[in-house]
Amino acid sequence: MLVKLYEENPNPKVIRKIVDILLDGGIIIYPTDTVYGIGCDITNQKAVEKVARFKGVNIENAPFSFICSDLSHLSDYTRPIPNPVFKLMKKYLPGPFTFILEANNKVPKYFKGKKKTVGIRVPGNNIIRAITGELGNPILSTSIHDEDEILEYTTDPELIFEKYKDIADLIIDGGFGGLIPSTVIDCTGDEPEIVRQGKGVFEN
Repeated sequence: MLVKLYEENPNPKVIRKIVDILLDGGIIIYPTDTVYGIGCDITNQKAVEKVARFKGVNIENAPFSFICSDLSHLSDYTRPIPNPVFKLMKKYLPGPFTFILEANNKVPKYFKGKKKTVGIRVPGNNIIRAITGELGNPILSTSIHDEDEILEYTTDPELIFEKYKDIADLIIDGGFGGLIPSTVIDCTGDEPEIVRQGKGVFEN
């Protein structure tokens, strides 16, 4: 299913339908402020496993991040965040950044393995933030972007639909997507460290 949503004013009825699909274990493809992403409700293990199979990775080792609607639920999934790091996140989010933080015991066990961190995203895109806000918990996120090749199907929603309609239960047409992923910043050490330079320009 392909649905059209406008970032300026996402239709609440459509948002609710998308959330119902997520609650039912569905997989969605959606726009962000960088590349299009594929994801699901982080609390649904079968859906998470399906996304992991799509990426060809084990859940514990996968570079998944959690998309949140804002910073209010950070403590649900992370250890206490030092004040300078929280100020940094408030400065740069919503925006094209992923912040790696120390995970707490509330992160679903199937994510953790040997990893003790979680990537947090609050994209500057009203559509995906409206979905996560209505859902009430984060969405698991990984890009459909192929970092080895710049391919048109990763930016054009109609081509994305043609390619992934058998994998995703719903694909959101939120306009053309980008080709540059988020900037990833590791905040688990003494100083924030850029581990992937993406769209976001970071100045500590």
